[in-house]
Amino acid sequence: MSPFPRPDYRSLTRYSPDKRPVELDLSDNTNLWGPHPAALERVRAAAPEDLCRYPELYADVLRDAVARRFGVDPECVTTGAGSDDVLDSTFRAVYAPGARMVYAAPTFSMVEPLARMNALEARAVPWPDALERPERLVEDRPDLVYVCRPNNPTGSAPEAAWVDELIELARDTGSLLVLDEAYADFAETSFLRRAASEPRLVVARTASKALGLAGLRCGYAVAAPQTALEIEKSRGPFKVSRLAAEAAAAALTDGGDWLERVIRTCREFRGRLAEELSRRGLAPLESHTNFLLFPAPSGDAVADALRLRDLGVALRPFGDVPDVGDGLRVTVGPWPLMERFLEALDALLSDVRKEGGP
Repeated sequence: MSPFPRPDYRSLTRYSPDKRPVELDLSDNTNLWGPHPAALERVRAAAPEDLCRYPELYADVLRDAVARRFGVDPECVTTGAGSDDVLDSTFRAVYAPGARMVYAAPTFSMVEPLARMNALEARAVPWPDALERPERLVEDRPDLVYVCRPNNPTGSAPEAAWVDELIELARDTGSLLVLDEAYADFAETSFLRRAASEPRLVVARTASKALGLAGLRCGYAVAAPQTALEIEKSRGPFKVSRLAAEAAAAALTDGGDWLERVIRTCREFRGRLAEELSRRGLAPLESHTNFLLFPAPSGDAVADALRLRDLGVALRPFGDVPDVGDGLRVTVGPWPLMERFLEALDALLSDVRKEGGP
């Protein structure tokens, strides 16, 4: 008999969003202005040894760049092949099989599967309940609490005072708080530096969003030195390729204003796109990210996403989102791309009205 599947894997499926080729893909929240120029320059300067030799054991060049950028000790930094790799290593490192994790939902879609892959017992708390009473996340004294801030897919970012309270609660209950800041570059506040001195806090980041390096799969986290060391041990060596580590390091330590300009423009277009959606009766949720979530025009997000794809535009559908119901998530990018999206959206809205939809 086959040893597969492991009992707790039986309901797991491969991650499989609709990624068929399409004219305009606005579904994955990458940087539509392109990669950071300093990172691109490093990749273009690749030498044979960058490919034929193993990279650094633990991506020291990236670790040191993160430490310099954010003013923390290098021993407080850990790295991985994307922030989801850092999360995976953290979940695996901190607690034995059967440990309990609580997370605010809806959120990053890989969190619950990653917990299950690492034999953790995961429980969701609805975001509205968590925002009203952060103690809901620690009331049964879980081993680990996961919060995405700003949150994916809603774009919301709880106030800093809310996070402060949650950190205090984690101290009291002995829980480890994992704060996913994949979209923090587009927000106003961050807890990355604080994590270096908080034994019960890990803050994870990615190079896939604002830095425009999704194809390189590069992420990092900041934590107290002993916590960072345990995550490194769980992750293992050689996980970040030489080019990925050095390109991300170049982007993080670049002294120019490229990143600032991209973030400023993205915020401007995010507000402009929100106005356009509201004008069409599709008021989006307030966002602190590079995307917007808005109600599905027909009330059926999957059907609307398929129809938009037929019109050449890919968005990500979500169901049962608080304050939205079925919703569509659109990545904010250069305005000509947003105009192309709005053109397809208007065609969808026209069809929905003809069919007597909402």
